Amino acid sequence: MIDPPGHGDSEALQRTFTFEECARCIEQILDTLNITRAHFVGNSWGGMIGGTFAALYPDRVGAAVLMNCTGSAAGFRQKIEYAVLVRLVRTLGGIPSWLSFVPLRAFAGPTTERERPEVILAIREAVARVNGRSVHWAIRSVVPERPSQIDLFGTIRTPVLVLAGVEDRTFPVEETRAMAAAIPGAEFRVVTGVAHLAGLECPRIVDEIIDDFLSRAQLPAG
Repeated sequence: MIDPPGHGDSEALQRTFTFEECARCIEQILDTLNITRAHFVGNSWGGMIGGTFAALYPDRVGAAVLMNCTGSAAGFRQKIEYAVLVRLVRTLGGIPSWLSFVPLRAFAGPTTERERPEVILAIREAVARVNGRSVHWAIRSVVPERPSQIDLFGTIRTPVLVLAGVEDRTFPVEETRAMAAAIPGAEFRVVTGVAHLAGLECPRIVDEIIDDFLSRAQLPAG
């Protein structure tokens, strides 16, 4: 398990980062592990990085599965909402329990809130562990200061599957659909009953969708 920048046991962030820097991190990991090419499965921030990596390092990707993500820059409302959240998280040094409704609403939808208490608990526990002074840099990088990657994603030539959650309030279906439309030949699937964490909320169905995609994908030789 490798924690992303600013999370878990990785060094705390001291500044914002770019998706290109994140893609270079993936390249370094593959180099360290002596892996020439790998399939990439990413959710949210990970999905956006997956698109960046597939575009910039096509020889290192077999196929990419991009879930609950976007290729668009943040809209005005999202920028304002997350600018306020970033300030609070940095000032408070984390996300206190009384503010946990914000990430819960961003990550989970009505079905998970009603039927998957274990997912809600996992979100609460993850949120409680964050280093506010570090994670606020990640939030800024991924949301309010996120650039449009639509043009870059138009250069992707590897097989791509894009998944959206019907109940995703962070990146709604139509926003994720627009990202898929920008990627040549990308498949697009919508999963019912899930929000922003499809793989955590409904792992069996998501696994089946990914397995089916990989079984049909025209993968590069080698």
